Amino acid sequence: MHPLKCGEDGERTRERHKSPRNKDGRGSEKSVTIQPPTGEPLLGNDSARTEEVQDDNWGETTTAITGTSEHSISQEDIARISKDMEDSVGLDCKRYLGLTVASFLGLLVFLTPIAFILLPPILWRDELEPCGTICEGLFISVAFKLLILLIGTWALFFRKRRADMPRVFVFRALLLVLIFLFVVSYWLFYGVRILDSRDRNYQGIVQYAVSLVDALLFIHYLAIVLLELRQLQPMFTLQVVRSTDGESRFYSLGHLSIQRAALVVLENYYKDFTIYNPNLLTASKFRAAKHMAGLKVYNVDGPSNNATGQSRAMIAAAARRRDSSHNELYYEEAEHERRVKKRKARLVVAVEEAFIHIQRLQVEEQQKAPGEVMDPREAAQAIFPSMARALQKYLRTTRQQHYHSMESILQHLAFCITNGMTPKAFLERYLSAGPTLQYDKDRWLSTQWRLVSDEAVTNGLRDGIVFVLKCLDFSLVVNVKKIPFIILSEEFIDPKSHKFVLRLQSETSV
Repeated sequence: MHPLKCGEDGERTRERHKSPRNKDGRGSEKSVTIQPPTGEPLLGNDSARTEEVQDDNWGETTTAITGTSEHSISQEDIARISKDMEDSVGLDCKRYLGLTVASFLGLLVFLTPIAFILLPPILWRDELEPCGTICEGLFISVAFKLLILLIGTWALFFRKRRADMPRVFVFRALLLVLIFLFVVSYWLFYGVRILDSRDRNYQGIVQYAVSLVDALLFIHYLAIVLLELRQLQPMFTLQVVRSTDGESRFYSLGHLSIQRAALVVLENYYKDFTIYNPNLLTASKFRAAKHMAGLKVYNVDGPSNNATGQSRAMIAAAARRRDSSHNELYYEEAEHERRVKKRKARLVVAVEEAFIHIQRLQVEEQQKAPGEVMDPREAAQAIFPSMARALQKYLRTTRQQHYHSMESILQHLAFCITNGMTPKAFLERYLSAGPTLQYDKDRWLSTQWRLVSDEAVTNGLRDGIVFVLKCLDFSLVVNVKKIPFIILSEEFIDPKSHKFVLRLQSETSV
């Protein structure tokens, strides 16, 4: 091999390995691009996310690293993983502690009225006065009230947790403290006035238990008002802006704490915002780096000048090139749109031709030719190769290839075939970016969030509050505005006032 060519290949290889770190600047990112082995999805590298600018020859220019390991990890990755594990352990302890306290208090609440009724007959049965039919009716009342309270408690409190909050829910904690104090006060009165004195009036004891159950039902009603009804009326408007691309949405919320409002924002984010695609942001970075790389500074006076003069010269040269840079941006975007439209037209034609070959057989036709009948999965595998190349090129051009694996495309194609959908319905997922919930969870890029706020997260919303929800790749900036007070007046119009007079003049055509 020619020595010069070998040196050029080495330089090209070294530059290719260095490019991800130089463009991104983050040490935690992988420094090489690993191509998946045979058998993996052909539409992109799903195991590693890089911010390289990908072109049409993405499959041919990808660097392949062979060896026993296909993954790399840095010290920062290890530190972040260990921190996440410590945080998860703390959250699990807090979660189980709260569940244990709530379960113990729930058992205490439901067993207390039953204990009030059963303890006197067990301890001093012979001394009790006969109660008769009145006590039997009270027994039935207590049983049904406890059943209603049990169902209401299950519906209100025993639900699957949607998220792990950084702080406790204030109203729920206050309700638990109120219930605990209430039950303890009833037990103290019961121990002093009934157990110590061995009260013989059993009907009064049963009515005392009934009053406890009635009070618990009222506390449950208070919990419904504080936890569910209070937040229904909209009082604030929240503007949510994604920091990377500026996409924004507006939501109306009632009286909520900051942490609960953040939870509502995140729940709506996954269904309202389009999925975050970091590859769409690399074009501007690459363009700026290309413009700065095109500037050269020559030291005419010798090495006496310092770096400040060179930086000033580069800034001045960049300012002079500013007038021509917008033309380059215009032609680059026009060329990209032309390529996208061209690839889209090819993809639409390929998918329509592929769907033409699918024929859903009727029941009588299936009985005639059972050997030629295929299930939706087999039909999808049969027609997929005819559209795979056009779909692959379109996804690479629009930088969506890392969100769609071959298996996910086959599943979606089989789903469309099963339900008799048109080619347009099949292509809708790939022609435009959809919400985050539309994609697999391993491609969401954001599952753990951090809430940053100047005020305590247990405080309620108010006008002017700004808090930030951060994840690894981007952040959501939330600005709270109070809904203005609206004055609406009424104006009555008499129906008889809708009368008009037509005045004719001699020179008019009427």
